[in-house]
Amino acid sequence: MILPPSHPQRLELNDEVHARPPEALAPPLRLSYLALLTDPARRDASWEAVCDLARRSAIPPPLPGASHFSADFGPFRLKWERHTEFSRIMAITPGADAADPFATPAIAALPPDWVQALPGELLVATHLALLPAGGADPDTLAARLFAGNSLIGGTMSGGAARVFTDFRIHGGFSRILVEDIRTTPRQAGRLIQRLLEIDTYRMLALLALPLARDLGAPITASERKLAEITEALVTARSADEPELLESLTRLAAETESREARTLYRFSAAEAYDALVQRRIAELREGRMEGMQTLQEFMERRLAPAMNTCRAMATRQDALSRRVARATQLLSTRVDLTREQQNQVVLANMDRRAQLQLRLQETVEGLSVAAITYYIVGLVAYVAKGLKAGGLPLDVDLVTGIAIPVVAVAVALAIRQFRHMMTKRTTFLTPPAGR
Repeated sequence: MILPPSHPQRLELNDEVHARPPEALAPPLRLSYLALLTDPARRDASWEAVCDLARRSAIPPPLPGASHFSADFGPFRLKWERHTEFSRIMAITPGADAADPFATPAIAALPPDWVQALPGELLVATHLALLPAGGADPDTLAARLFAGNSLIGGTMSGGAARVFTDFRIHGGFSRILVEDIRTTPRQAGRLIQRLLEIDTYRMLALLALPLARDLGAPITASERKLAEITEALVTARSADEPELLESLTRLAAETESREARTLYRFSAAEAYDALVQRRIAELREGRMEGMQTLQEFMERRLAPAMNTCRAMATRQDALSRRVARATQLLSTRVDLTREQQNQVVLANMDRRAQLQLRLQETVEGLSVAAITYYIVGLVAYVAKGLKAGGLPLDVDLVTGIAIPVVAVAVALAIRQFRHMMTKRTTFLTPPAGR
């Protein structure tokens, strides 16, 4: 059957739900797990490291752009995954000493120089042992394998396994002991993957906690500054408004810059915390006498930290909105003050225009008189010349008659010229709103 053209990302999107599948694991075995924060600018460095290890053992390396890789290297099995801001590596070796399964960890099978050169910053390092159920009580396991610390865990997968951990670091690695009761290899692989993801996402979520603690003092100082500015607004005069607006603008810039720097970390913490809760729910935990379950431990330890981060993010967002409201209020007040000043300026300009108009009218009257005087003088000279030429003219009479005639003509000419200039100015001035 001929089908319509496929979407260019159809295969990639379909295979996404099958990405990073869990390993099929059966006891006894040892597992070492590393999660490293990676620089986004060097996102391929982790892939290159895995390719280097594969070439050392003559194993086909992962394809360019791959986000996960799993292969049997002989002495150990390696699983590598690349995520948005971290990569994780899992080394698995068969067999484990029931007396001390953490004595010879799986990471010892990896080349030490390769492990030391892994790119990124180590965030999670865990040794995990999968053993057949031995029936030892939690107190004995705590004293023998966990330095006597209080254990967290319980039955998992509906009683198919038991899990013990203390979420503490022993010699650079935390420890998880999984006792298999009746799990299948795939079920054990899913269980172990969820346990490691819980530890990883817990640490990734907690990356926001130091940031939230450091934000307390700057946000308190900004809130105090905002309170001072808004209080000053009540009694501020027009002359104080530019300085207040400058202070408020600077405060808004600091708040927005701080929020931009922390928004991703707080949002990521929310997402990682949600993943932790989801993975815990998938474990189907059962209680063991005298031990905290993973869910109880996270509720008592992780939840307060996440609440601190949420409270700080909420407080920061509220501060940003309050600064924005205060800025809008002050800007409105400055605009009103500016409008009032503009009205005063326009009124002064109107008065000056009226004075200029009166002065112009006065000047026009003087101009009429001056021009009339000179023209009448010319008429008198002409009349005298004509009289000297033999015409019977009365020079004084001609001059007297010329005065009102010339004055009216000059006044009409000046008025007509002013009218023409007014029309031309109106024509050249663009209409309002264009």
